[in-house]
Amino acid sequence: MKNQLVLFFSFLCIHGVFAQENKHSFSLQEAINYALENNRTIKNAALDILAAEQQVWETTARGLPQINGAVDYSINIKTPFDINTLPEDDPFRFLFPKHNLTPSVTLNQLLFDGGYIVGLQSNKVFLEISKNAKDKTVNTIETNVVSAYNNALLTKESIVITKNNIKVLTENLNETQKIFENGLTEEEDVEQLQLTLSSLENNLRSLETLFDISKGYLKILLGINQNETITLTDTLDSLVLENIALNLISDTHPVSNNIDYKIALNDVESKRLEYKLEQSEQLPKLNAFITSNYLGYSNSFSNYFKPEQDWLFTTAGGVKLTVPIFTSFGGKARRERAKIQWDIAKNNLIDTENQLSIEFKNAKNDYQLAIDTYNNKQKNLALAEKIERKNTIKYKEGIASSFDLRQAQTQLYTSQQEYLQAIIDVINKKATLKNLLNIKQ
Repeated sequence: MKNQLVLFFSFLCIHGVFAQENKHSFSLQEAINYALENNRTIKNAALDILAAEQQVWETTARGLPQINGAVDYSINIKTPFDINTLPEDDPFRFLFPKHNLTPSVTLNQLLFDGGYIVGLQSNKVFLEISKNAKDKTVNTIETNVVSAYNNALLTKESIVITKNNIKVLTENLNETQKIFENGLTEEEDVEQLQLTLSSLENNLRSLETLFDISKGYLKILLGINQNETITLTDTLDSLVLENIALNLISDTHPVSNNIDYKIALNDVESKRLEYKLEQSEQLPKLNAFITSNYLGYSNSFSNYFKPEQDWLFTTAGGVKLTVPIFTSFGGKARRERAKIQWDIAKNNLIDTENQLSIEFKNAKNDYQLAIDTYNNKQKNLALAEKIERKNTIKYKEGIASSFDLRQAQTQLYTSQQEYLQAIIDVINKKATLKNLLNIKQ
């Protein structure tokens, strides 16, 4: 019995440890930091950089010494005469051996190739393209995490508000029901409150489902399994204060810092190098080589594994010069096409710069509008709460009708949602602006 209790409590402890491991609590900033380390799309972007670094070395290695080994083997199935009938010193035995084995080693060295030189120049650009692609991925994921976290938080706080509204409304309904039973009010007053309560309860069920979906999407962005539990520790009221930064609107920000501009600039440089590569194809190519081999011949393959087998050793070296002479104007067409692609990339860069200048202004205006709207909705909410309190008092005193009370309540519920949405807009618009300006933290 004692052993069973020990096992039982051990099981509880182990289960508790695993349960603890499957629970996560995040503020918005903690969620962003967690996503930057665990989001699978960002991990893939980091792997792309590693792959790019390997490709850079692959390009560099083309101009370094290359050593290759080879073994050539041939068998003369049919010879002009029977080798076995010839004397051992007969030269025909050498010319027509039954078996011929030639192991060799060759060293190749590139001496000059214009394309290789351009390739080395392209390495830096190629690596920058991969790094900029990762930066863009990081910016996108960070913005998506902010949006997903805020949507989940909006739903969470909407649930809290809705439950509180249901509690207050239920108390009003119970009081009105008792007054109606005593014949001091009309049945319509009860029905109006029941109608509002039914609408709130239905909205609550929808919000609870939406909250689970919102957290599920956030888990995907964070790289967390769906069966794990996450808790959101921030509140919208605290976040909105942290995200009102008027200096983002007033400060000037260079377009060149934007990640899309950097990508467009990379494209111009890569197209320039492609054009330069096509031009380099007109230059000659020079390669050097040294090769050493052993030549062994025998009438029996098994002799190659015997010490008395004779081997002839040779070493040869040389250079190979390749000069392009005439390609039926194919090379000229490739150069012209590369030049056209370069011109297109330069035009796209100008368009990108102009487009980004407009997007900067729009994003700043949207952010300022979101802040102004938040301030306005905050005042409207205070007024709606005041109006609802007054109508509740008037209704209980018999001065206001149930219709007036329901209208005031509906107005309050609308103001509550508009206020929460205004907070979300401030946070999301700031995240969008930071993404556009490529501002870290």
